[in-house]
Amino acid sequence: MESYAVLREAVEKVELVDAHAHNIVDLDSTFPFLSCFSEAQGEALSYAPHSLCFKRSLREIAELYGSELSLHGVEAYRRSSGLQSISSKCFAAARISTILIDDGLELDKKHDIEWHKSFAPIVGRILRIEHLAEKILNEERLDESTWTLDMFTESFVGKLKSVADGIVGLKSIAAYRSGLDINTKVTQKDAEEGLIEVLLAGKPVRITNKSFIDYIFMLSVEVALCFDLPMQIHTGFGDKDLDLRLSNPLHLRTLLEDERFSKCRIVLLHASYPFSKEASYLASVYPQVYLDFGLAVPKLSVHGMVSSVKELLELAPIKKVMFSTDGFAFPETFYLGAKKAREVVFSVLRDACIDGDISIPEAVEAAKDIFAQNAIHFYKIKVAVKSSGLKNIVSPIYEKTMTNAPLNDVSLVRMIWVDASGQHRCRVIPVKRFNNVITKNGVGLTHACMAMSSAADCPADGTNLTGVGEIRLMPDLSTKRRIPWSKQEEMVLADMHFKPGEAWDYCPREALRRISKVLKDEFNLVVNAGFENEFYLLKKELREGKEEWVPFDSTPYCSTSAFDAASSLFHDFVAALQSLDIPVEQLHAEAGKGQFEMAMGHGVCTNAADNLVFTREVIRAVARNHGLLATFVPKYTLDDIGSGSHVHISLWENGENVFMPSDGSSRYGMSKIGEEFMAGVLNHLPSILAFTAPVPNSYDRIQPNMWSGAYQCWGKENREASLRTACPPGIPNGIVSNFEIKSFDGCANPHLGLASIIAAGIDGLRRHLSLPDPIDDNPHSLDAELHRLPQSLSESVEALKEDNVLKDLIGEKLLVAIIGVRKAEIDYYSKNKDAYKQLIHRY
Repeated sequence: MESYAVLREAVEKVELVDAHAHNIVDLDSTFPFLSCFSEAQGEALSYAPHSLCFKRSLREIAELYGSELSLHGVEAYRRSSGLQSISSKCFAAARISTILIDDGLELDKKHDIEWHKSFAPIVGRILRIEHLAEKILNEERLDESTWTLDMFTESFVGKLKSVADGIVGLKSIAAYRSGLDINTKVTQKDAEEGLIEVLLAGKPVRITNKSFIDYIFMLSVEVALCFDLPMQIHTGFGDKDLDLRLSNPLHLRTLLEDERFSKCRIVLLHASYPFSKEASYLASVYPQVYLDFGLAVPKLSVHGMVSSVKELLELAPIKKVMFSTDGFAFPETFYLGAKKAREVVFSVLRDACIDGDISIPEAVEAAKDIFAQNAIHFYKIKVAVKSSGLKNIVSPIYEKTMTNAPLNDVSLVRMIWVDASGQHRCRVIPVKRFNNVITKNGVGLTHACMAMSSAADCPADGTNLTGVGEIRLMPDLSTKRRIPWSKQEEMVLADMHFKPGEAWDYCPREALRRISKVLKDEFNLVVNAGFENEFYLLKKELREGKEEWVPFDSTPYCSTSAFDAASSLFHDFVAALQSLDIPVEQLHAEAGKGQFEMAMGHGVCTNAADNLVFTREVIRAVARNHGLLATFVPKYTLDDIGSGSHVHISLWENGENVFMPSDGSSRYGMSKIGEEFMAGVLNHLPSILAFTAPVPNSYDRIQPNMWSGAYQCWGKENREASLRTACPPGIPNGIVSNFEIKSFDGCANPHLGLASIIAAGIDGLRRHLSLPDPIDDNPHSLDAELHRLPQSLSESVEALKEDNVLKDLIGEKLLVAIIGVRKAEIDYYSKNKDAYKQLIHRY
């Protein structure tokens, strides 16, 4: 045994990450202490004292407490010591640094998650999806109407998204209700009928209908994918509510084989006992499957615990096996889970060394992985590492900041929206009022908010919107972020609702969601978008007694000296964006004097549009803190190059980029659906410009030989074409991964701009449009043969007025408002020729 002393030391000293547990209850809870030792209930629980688990565990608890070795003696010690004292003793002995709590287990007099932070410095929340669904259905609707599937879906998904940044994962107990044979293609009709059955059973609601459970599960998996959250799934044994035959994880094969969800990380809980071998097999052949052995340790006999963990490791990679206590109700369950896990894992790894499967150093590494490192990486927990005679021991220092978690030093919240003219606006709310009132009721905002132009903060004529009437500006809590440059503030993007829960017809973010849903429902496609941000950095100078904003420098395209001069600024840009989880791909000096470009990572179009709003906020604010003015105006000065917000578009189906062809045979290196979508965009480009080039100044930028795409044509890697197909590094030669739209600028509302592009693409798919031949020369040299794009905002507005496709998909009311705002822009700037110079302060 002495030769295994280093392994024993590693197992004993590592501080544990408990990846699955539940709330502790008060001492006077009606939940029986005997449940600490068994999954039995009712009369069956009376036999628990005759189990091996009970006899062993009671002895270990009595030894810890120094109490009489009897159930009566241990219970007497608990009462006399108090919950705080026994909890401190149990957690100190367990040496747990992190607890992830599923608070959906309803227990009498349970303590909230915050209470547990007295005993473990890192406490995260796991959200139980069935509990959330039941909680929603138990609520009375304000209008006393009956729940419909659409109403439930909106509420359920909305609440999931609103807390997504404040949790570390989701959990399903489908095994307890209808089994693990999840129907990934459950129909709306079956789900609707299931909901009706659930509601007819009365309150309190308990969801048992299989179709409705499967529907809830699939909604949750989609949200999990969107927010990169893992899904814990109860598998194997539990109390008698479940049908053990249906809790075999092999029933999950349909879900695991569904390509749409191949990237959703899944944790099989409880070692899937008695199906541990089956769980081990699944983890070995499916990259998204991980294992957790809580509950199996310590509820089984010593032989059973060792056997179960050995079976998990028969096939499963060590990097996929994680510890948890499955502690619940009583602090003793956390202590027993930790104590027995250390003993069992040491025994299993020692035997593996004896058998020649692994070496002792490999066993030491495996112990650290199983007890801490695997969970740290999997649940994305940020912890410090301390030295205690061993390397890489987890120290209980919590560095991860949950986006939606309460922040004691935050005093103000900015609610941001982008209007029809592309201007960023905000209302600022004290955090207490935001949390208590605004999250439910929103902020009142005039109808005129979507009728203002860049020239005047009053409603434009012809929009059908005036200062009469009010909407509710509702925060989308899934977008709430700590402001990097103002540490006592948060910011959140807002939706426009006619009343809370009912989207307003003029809401830009809702328009993009609505059109994206049409694309998904009709063609099972999702648009990914990636933006390039071009902007000028200006500094203030005194010229002839007047203060003027002039270019930051006079360096050329991709100048190293330009980046040197702005290096500290760009380090701040990137740090701020990284803190907001916004990916930056590259940055460089552009061709204009004082002009720079920052290219962002691509993602689902709704997220890409949101990220673009935050990116503009970051660039403007950080530049201001450096004493500079950053402007996204399309043509800052008429004698220099313009700034765009070029967007790259790709089409995705079931997690795969289907803009690229599935085989080598294709026209122009793209798939048929890719060509049809792009052809629709090319066909509608004149009217799309009314969204993506929304001010008269935009057309000063869209000129030949200015890298802006002045002609209605497309080309392969042709940067003078309005649409350019791209083949980035890593893509096989000649294969197109996406296409770029040049005529998108920094005055555009990104949600409306992308909505118009997707609407045009839908038309291309519906009509199976084809692209004309690509233009491989400078389009300006073929001027007589090609159509110019609109050369003024007036022309693009006229094109939009005649575009029935965009009218139908975007909505006539919103289109009327857009056209009214654009006409106000045209009228004002035609009468005030130099007024465009003031746009640097609005964009």
